[in-house]
Amino acid sequence: MKRVLITGAAGFLGSHLCDRFIKEGYYVIAMDNLITGDLKNIEHLSTNENFEFINHDVSEHISLDGKLDYVLHFASPASPIDYLKIPIQTLKVGSLGTHNLLGLSKAKGARMLIASTSEVYGDPLVHPQTEEYYGNVNPIGPRGVYDEAKRFQEAITMAYHTYHGVETRIVRIFNTYGPRMRLNDGRVLPAFIGQALRGEDLTVFGKGDQTRSFCYVDDLVEGIYRLLLSDYELPVNIGNPDEITILDFCKEIIKLTGTDQKIIYKDLPVNDPMQRQPDITKAQALLGWEPKINRADGLKITYAYFKTLTKEELTKVDHKNFDEYVK
Repeated sequence: MKRVLITGAAGFLGSHLCDRFIKEGYYVIAMDNLITGDLKNIEHLSTNENFEFINHDVSEHISLDGKLDYVLHFASPASPIDYLKIPIQTLKVGSLGTHNLLGLSKAKGARMLIASTSEVYGDPLVHPQTEEYYGNVNPIGPRGVYDEAKRFQEAITMAYHTYHGVETRIVRIFNTYGPRMRLNDGRVLPAFIGQALRGEDLTVFGKGDQTRSFCYVDDLVEGIYRLLLSDYELPVNIGNPDEITILDFCKEIIKLTGTDQKIIYKDLPVNDPMQRQPDITKAQALLGWEPKINRADGLKITYAYFKTLTKEELTKVDHKNFDEYVK
């Protein structure tokens, strides 16, 4: 039985990857220090004999017994609310954490896939964004801690590939949504749905003319799985190119939830990208992958998930106190 280590396993994407690899017949070692992850995302796997959970910060030395075939590095704060509160931890998990996991992969002879991001493109001046675009990033802006952590992560991963011969894969993930997203993570989709469910006005930043492209989580996981098992070592965009303005998206959420709240406008955050749309030509050609679930269907599933949350979860403003994680 092949063994896979998934970091950030109690998070949104990590937990869905755990499900997929269990389904595919792998032994899954899930690792997370729960700084932004939540055990409830993987508790349904706790009794599975092919699943184990290790509470560990990958920024510290990692020791694992037994063979290891694959490593998927998905540990990182991924929402602006989080990485603005824990900027150094965000930088460390992308640098020290990646270094530790590459060392582990080298020692075990494992193939490693890293979760990079469309944020490596910054506020892009090229549209849509291809993998060859170098990006337009402010390294010292408030979002720079996340963007640059991911850019460094790509650089050290390629260095381990070229210098040490470690088998590596790089996925650049665009906006993704689905069940297990945190309602209070500050990203636009859970923010809109949360406001609608609580009966609050929906907040649009700027004029709402900035664009995003939303990919349903099952489609993303399929793309990641195909990339891991492919022979391609350079970055690949995985996302849904169906682009929409934030204002139009807000109107879709109002229609979906049947709410009658009004839209209110606030100032645009610093360095917030004005447009996001993946060019997925590479994924189509190399992996035979493209998204299958349209936004209307994906939103219905996601909304149904959010409606199952308790009143306490619905009204929780702060994710958690990060003091114990800040050293």
